[in-house]
Amino acid sequence: MEQHYSRNIIRLYIIKTAKWFMLTMPIIMLFYKDMGLSHEQSFQLKAIYSISVVIFEVPSGYLADILGRRITLILGAILGTLGFLFYSIGGGFWMFLAAEMTLGIGQSFVSGADSAMLFDSLKSDGRSHQYLKYEGINYSIGNYSEALAGLAGGALAEISLHLPFYFQTGIAFLAVPAAFTLLEPPSKQKPGRPGFRDILKVVHYALVKNIRLRWNLIYSSIIGTSTLTMAWVYQLRLDEFGFKEIFIGGTATALNILVGTVTLFSSRLERKMGKKITVMTTSLLITGGFVAGGLTHQAFFFLLLLGIFYMARGVATPVLKDYINQITPSEIRATVLSVRNLLIRALFAVIAPLFGWLSDKLSLAQALLIVGLVFMALALSTVSLFLNTLKNY
Repeated sequence: MEQHYSRNIIRLYIIKTAKWFMLTMPIIMLFYKDMGLSHEQSFQLKAIYSISVVIFEVPSGYLADILGRRITLILGAILGTLGFLFYSIGGGFWMFLAAEMTLGIGQSFVSGADSAMLFDSLKSDGRSHQYLKYEGINYSIGNYSEALAGLAGGALAEISLHLPFYFQTGIAFLAVPAAFTLLEPPSKQKPGRPGFRDILKVVHYALVKNIRLRWNLIYSSIIGTSTLTMAWVYQLRLDEFGFKEIFIGGTATALNILVGTVTLFSSRLERKMGKKITVMTTSLLITGGFVAGGLTHQAFFFLLLLGIFYMARGVATPVLKDYINQITPSEIRATVLSVRNLLIRALFAVIAPLFGWLSDKLSLAQALLIVGLVFMALALSTVSLFLNTLKNY
């Protein structure tokens, strides 16, 4: 039985690689700038992506619980390919909007379902206690993929800022055959047919009825939004410092190798430091990274802060996700993980246009400082409630 479902792990790794080998990520803001878009328009596109995720996130997670994780992962892989195809043939704000909407919907079908399939595949083999280990490996593969893609994308962008999108379409397609060959693990299926009322019941359970799960989801979403925002911001800051595309891509490579390496040791670090210290340390480093990044005006110190920020991210992301998995019933796990992603994207959909507007009206540094203070306030206002839930683990 163990070997029967362990085949899913390598296929999930392929899907993760296709999803995270992002040639376009380290240069996309530069691409928007080259196409004549303002900072506000650029972050509006990223907000539109997040809004698309918000609309489809929980329904797609619910479908994963009802129809199976395999079906939703197949749909996500296909839509991910189409989104980059739109970018490859498009040339303006509205075509980019269509691409971001398609990519957002595709992302919603993958997120939650991939982690749920990994957990249930291990659970069917009697190894659910090893989830954090394999999630860490899976996350590291994603970060190493993004690391290699950063350097490659920067090099391709030196030739043409359009070239990374052509290659990205082919890479995204690799997830399609991997998803089709997944084997659905046995899990307790929710009875009945999909319905919006049933989705609302799961959301109500996760955010209202189950207090432990509520604060896990809220706090995890604040930290998740912080790391997501920095991923788009730092390339503009490095461009402002005068660095070229190849250096920005190389920086993305170094940061993702760093975070991928730290993630491999996340479970060990969490056991050694303890839950409370792990949470407090990573949260302060992540939210404080924005504030410090806005205050520094020297490239060397900004790069140093980025390194510290990404190390904290490498610990926080798998650890916080594991806390959620450990207290979530199997039959609603994909839906609950989708609620987490929905909260992240909903918050980002508010933060991103605000950051773009601030950076156009003031400066990138001032926008970093202001948004950092917002994240810090959100984290500090909820951390004690979140830490109280960990006492019962």
